[in-house]
Amino acid sequence: MGMNWLITGGCGFLGTSLIKRLVMEGGHRIRVVDNLSVGTCDDLAAVCEFTEINSESLGDKSSAMVELIVGDILDEQLALAAAKGMDIIVHFAANTGVGPSVEDPRMDCVTNVIGTFNYLEAARHNKVSRFIFASSGAPAGEVKPPIHEELPPHPVSPYGASKLAGEGYCSAFYRTFGIKTIALRFGNVYGPLSKHKNSVVAKFFKQALNGEPLEIYGDGSQTRDFIYIDDLIQAVLLSAQVDIGGEAFQIATHKETTVGEIAKSIKKLVETRTGKEVAISFGETRLGDVKRNYSDISKARRMLKFEPAFDLEKGLQETLLYYNASVDPR
Repeated sequence: MGMNWLITGGCGFLGTSLIKRLVMEGGHRIRVVDNLSVGTCDDLAAVCEFTEINSESLGDKSSAMVELIVGDILDEQLALAAAKGMDIIVHFAANTGVGPSVEDPRMDCVTNVIGTFNYLEAARHNKVSRFIFASSGAPAGEVKPPIHEELPPHPVSPYGASKLAGEGYCSAFYRTFGIKTIALRFGNVYGPLSKHKNSVVAKFFKQALNGEPLEIYGDGSQTRDFIYIDDLIQAVLLSAQVDIGGEAFQIATHKETTVGEIAKSIKKLVETRTGKEVAISFGETRLGDVKRNYSDISKARRMLKFEPAFDLEKGLQETLLYYNASVDPR
């Protein structure tokens, strides 16, 4: 059955990937709120036709299947207006990454905590029954992996702390107000449409195709759980269908890969497919970085029926096809 979706950060990597899938399914109406600080109108136009509206015209009759409101998640009045008539809110918009949170922890806190709170409040006031929150493995902090949902959180970075606060508010709004909130702790997502991301896979592909060395922070022994975008979007869709709330789920692959290994895989793939020579360089270890990180996804398998379909080799091949087709991968 078609639903009315409100997607914050809908012009970004995750947002456009979800919208592309929903448009392919058909029958859904989609409203996007994005301040265009990362994603652009052109990024949204690449996956769907849309109509740009403002908060004053929200009540007007419209035949548009996808609407875009250019605005900030810190605007609480916009959040209240945008959530009217929605069945589900997917909250992707955030300050992302450890590095920016270390450089400006106050900005990270305000954006991620107050921004999330605004859209939970919008859900409460508009009786929106479902809320999906894009979280991360970062709230768990430096623990012996695999990470699972029952571990006491000890975030290392301000980013991890702000995502933990968002999870806490999701739990509270379910238990107090009955909103079916689900926090999805995404692994390191990669894939097509990620040209604006600064995560490790996106960065390595852009560096390789621009003739630059793949820059590793530290010695490359730090590990991550890399999940392909189509698998992540499947987890979002499954979360929209289950009749549960107040839960958090690790959404990853349950496979541990070092940053050094991912660099070597991308180096080999780019050299084989393009003939370019790719070097690897090593820099200073980054403050706030977790040493080991991969996830136990048994809870998501059990309760969401989630099962990743892409292995790393296949996912990297699909990602290279996307970046190779980009005129300017930056």
